[in-house]
Amino acid sequence: MECFFYITALLCVYSYFLYPLILKLLPARKTTGSDGGQRNALPRLSLIVTVHNEAARIEEKLQNTLQIEYPSECLEIIIASDFSTDETDEIVESYTNRGVTLVRADERKGKEYAQLCAIRAARGDILVFSDVATQIPDDALKLLATHFNDATVGALSSEDKFISNDGSVVGEGAYVKYEMWLRRLESERAGLVGLSGSFFAARREVCEDWDIYAPSDFNTALNSAKKGLVAITCPEVLGIYKDVKDPGLEYRRKIRTVIRGITAISRHPEVLNPFSMGLFAFQVWSHKIMRWGVPWFMLVFLILTLVLQGQGLVYSLALYAQIIFYSLATAGWLVAGLRENTVVKIIFFFVQTNLALGQAAVSFIFGTRMTVWTPSKR
Repeated sequence: MECFFYITALLCVYSYFLYPLILKLLPARKTTGSDGGQRNALPRLSLIVTVHNEAARIEEKLQNTLQIEYPSECLEIIIASDFSTDETDEIVESYTNRGVTLVRADERKGKEYAQLCAIRAARGDILVFSDVATQIPDDALKLLATHFNDATVGALSSEDKFISNDGSVVGEGAYVKYEMWLRRLESERAGLVGLSGSFFAARREVCEDWDIYAPSDFNTALNSAKKGLVAITCPEVLGIYKDVKDPGLEYRRKIRTVIRGITAISRHPEVLNPFSMGLFAFQVWSHKIMRWGVPWFMLVFLILTLVLQGQGLVYSLALYAQIIFYSLATAGWLVAGLRENTVVKIIFFFVQTNLALGQAAVSFIFGTRMTVWTPSKR
């Protein structure tokens, strides 16, 4: 039992601390730095924005999109409507004379199906995917396009930046910074195991095998790896998001995201085979599977700590540490103002995230699946 105590302790911290350390020790991949000698040529892009009943926000997104600096002859803008039932499609069609194309799904089958409809209509060599809630900086597409000069790059992810209505960075700032740092480590090795679903790009050939029942951000990374390419992150290419108005909606979004992630792994188990997928499989195991296991590791660790009380100082210290840890998380939940403290905010967010992971796993086991989606209001 003492052995299990230490093993479980390692499992609790593996995905968040030991895994990044292992990545740091691994050599970075080599890049080609060229793509058929076309370094100076901007590729033709198709910017695909997926929407469902976004009449209240679509014009702001269209205005943002039309202000992006990229040669008009090399850029097509497609709004992929997931069978919207409000005025979204009519608003989009009013922008037809400004180069915006509406592609409407013939039925509501989810975000990925709407994206697939747009992929079939797109003419670009590079397909860029975005959501309504994401603001794209003016120079983002030019910065993004240059990275595809590297022939080893199959897909590219933006980095996330959350802001409040007054423009200050808010919400999951510390956690997002950690995630972006981890993504950079993965990007420099076997590539990302998941992209920022609200703003990413991929070569057309990477999008040929489009699974409408798996999250496109994961499936695109997987397809890149299958083709011997990598999915990379780009710190200079930002996706800017407003903080969610209702924290409860954000919690439910996390649950949906994890259920979709587990669904993707269950549909593509080959991604876990290191003999065929190499280092990429190790990264999926470490980043996805082991992280989804953290709430259960924490629960077992707490039980073992209680059982081993009275058998040594280390077990007493472990119990006191957990009491303090969960007390701070509870205090942050009960008193929102305490979350202004950085330590309380990080602990609260960590516990909340793992509660969502645990709930998502239970929901998946009992048959819950997520295909259609309703974007969180921000």
